[in-house]
Amino acid sequence: MFKEFREFAVRGNVVDMAVGIIIGGAFGTIVKSLVDDVIMPPIGLLLGGVDFSNIFLVLKDGATAGPYAALADAKAAGAVTMNVGVFLNAVIAFLIVALSVFLLVRGINSLRREQEAPSAPTTKECTYCASTIPIKARRCPACTSELAAA
Repeated sequence: MFKEFREFAVRGNVVDMAVGIIIGGAFGTIVKSLVDDVIMPPIGLLLGGVDFSNIFLVLKDGATAGPYAALADAKAAGAVTMNVGVFLNAVIAFLIVALSVFLLVRGINSLRREQEAPSAPTTKECTYCASTIPIKARRCPACTSELAAA
């Protein structure tokens, strides 16, 4: 059983999948930083200095009653909150990852289509005896008829 598992684990597809998962996790971290640190601050500034990570609804006050200036204050007080801004950041991060994966798959599919493009024919049919001959042939090897130049 251990031998079968080892063969499975070192098979190329499993190793490739593991590398993909590791790189995907790192890419997710980069996208999260892009959303939180690059995209959302200018959007928040344009909307009047709103910090999207601090958009929340208090469902139940904590030990000290609200209003709370920031989500961290509400969490520190033990309040139950609905974190709309954090969810919005996650949705934007998901959309960026989905767009990146779409563009990657689209590029791979276009490369596959280029590789699968039909090549120029290498044979033709003799007009006299209907045998298959090379496209550059000027005389049919089967019936010795002279053929028009291709």
